[in-house]
Amino acid sequence: MLQNFRNFLKNKQQNNDYFEHRILNTDIYQEPREGEDCLIFGCGCFWGAEKCFWKLPGVITTSVGYAGGSTNNPKYNDVCSGFTGHAEVVKVIWNKSLIDISDLLKMFWECHDPTQKNRQGNDSGTQYRSAIYFFSKENEQIIRRTKDSYQKTLSENKLGSIETEIKQIETYYYAEIYHQQYLALDGSRQYCSASPTNIKLGDFKGSNYKLDPKIWENFDWTIEKCVLRSDNKQIKI
Repeated sequence: MLQNFRNFLKNKQQNNDYFEHRILNTDIYQEPREGEDCLIFGCGCFWGAEKCFWKLPGVITTSVGYAGGSTNNPKYNDVCSGFTGHAEVVKVIWNKSLIDISDLLKMFWECHDPTQKNRQGNDSGTQYRSAIYFFSKENEQIIRRTKDSYQKTLSENKLGSIETEIKQIETYYYAEIYHQQYLALDGSRQYCSASPTNIKLGDFKGSNYKLDPKIWENFDWTIEKCVLRSDNKQIKI
């Protein structure tokens, strides 16, 4: 039955139909509208990373895909080969009046270990690299400020150098539809490769956190695979 469902979803994707986010009930193919913004995050295996972001209040939609490489229209097996240059990534679109880019970057830095080069946890290869890809140059400055701030805190705690790739891109390829919101799919393998450092991103020049600090109590990175242990629902404000 699960295979039939996957085949159905694949056909919908091939026909470029609307596909509803399994948790947020929004179109995963939509682009940012007025008052919205978008970033692409690579945090290791995209299954667990996507769940981290869809749980945040103010996030409109998420999807998983491939970015940062040179191969056109890559498939999952192509990316896993390591020859496409692409990373497994999560595309996040958010409502700027409800959540700030600062909040999204806080989630990014804290939900995985950006000091691991071309790997995350047990997953090794360039496709699992830490990455932030942006479309708008106006977001680059704050991305780099958070990197500098987080690196300072990591160094104070005698941890290594950040290996995160940060660059502007033009193209994002949606992953096969059966990967979308995979951890919310009945019968899915509950897996996440992230290895958080347990270091928090604090205030930095230009920070403008909008989420209530209590929101972050839902993420205890000291608990192994805490994202997998949580429910799939978006956190209520």
